[in-house]
Amino acid sequence: GIPSEMNWSLDYYISMKRFSNHLLQLLLGALLLHLIWLLGYVLLRTEVLPAPWLVYQHLFEMDWCNLLLHTTASLERIAWGILIATILAWGIALTVILAPRLGKVFSTFIYFSYPIPKLALLPIVMLIGGLGEGTKVVMIVLIILFQLAVSMRDALLTVPREHFMLAQSLGASTAGILRHVLIPAVLPAFLSALRVAIGTAISILFVTETYGTTLGLGYYITDAWMRISYLDMYAGVVLLSLIGVLLFILIDLTEVSLCPSLHRGK
Repeated sequence: GIPSEMNWSLDYYISMKRFSNHLLQLLLGALLLHLIWLLGYVLLRTEVLPAPWLVYQHLFEMDWCNLLLHTTASLERIAWGILIATILAWGIALTVILAPRLGKVFSTFIYFSYPIPKLALLPIVMLIGGLGEGTKVVMIVLIILFQLAVSMRDALLTVPREHFMLAQSLGASTAGILRHVLIPAVLPAFLSALRVAIGTAISILFVTETYGTTLGLGYYITDAWMRISYLDMYAGVVLLSLIGVLLFILIDLTEVSLCPSLHRGK
């Protein structure tokens, strides 16, 4: 048979090749988006929709010290929200498997609370927690936590019982089962759910940053809109979009590194 090191190297090579193709698809998608943008500019001929090159030219002429402050503030809120939601989601998903009785309680709670529109809770969260940083992070956590937890729980429930029995027969401890059975089983589903969650987190971030703050790209975009400064507004939208794209690429790189066998034969 093929040695495990060579097998992993083959998987990694295949994954990196597929990742390169994925980057090419991203570039083609960006090109298509800009063509649509350009078509809208040509057809509408209004300052409300400036040409792409005008927006990018304006980006280079802007006060980048100020822009970096807004961008950093938004990145910190997204990072904290995703980190906290990830920790809680892993805890909930693993509890469902490792502690079935408590897991049933969590599953029932998720089933009941998942359909509740979390954005409708924004006024309540603000009334309780105020308008500070904590409220913005809490809203991101509330909205993406259930997406992550449900996907991870479903992935764990599909793991065959024979895998647990085999690991136990080989003398694996709970930590060993966690490391060699549960985490590898749930990691692909987690990364896939995280992609969806990032898009949602950025959308929620924009909404929360329109309240009680003077820092963040959401505030910057809204302020530019109110000042009728459309080039500033579109520059903020471009930066917020770039954050989402870069986070997507980071997740793809993580998947290539941790789950190379997923792409074999693709």
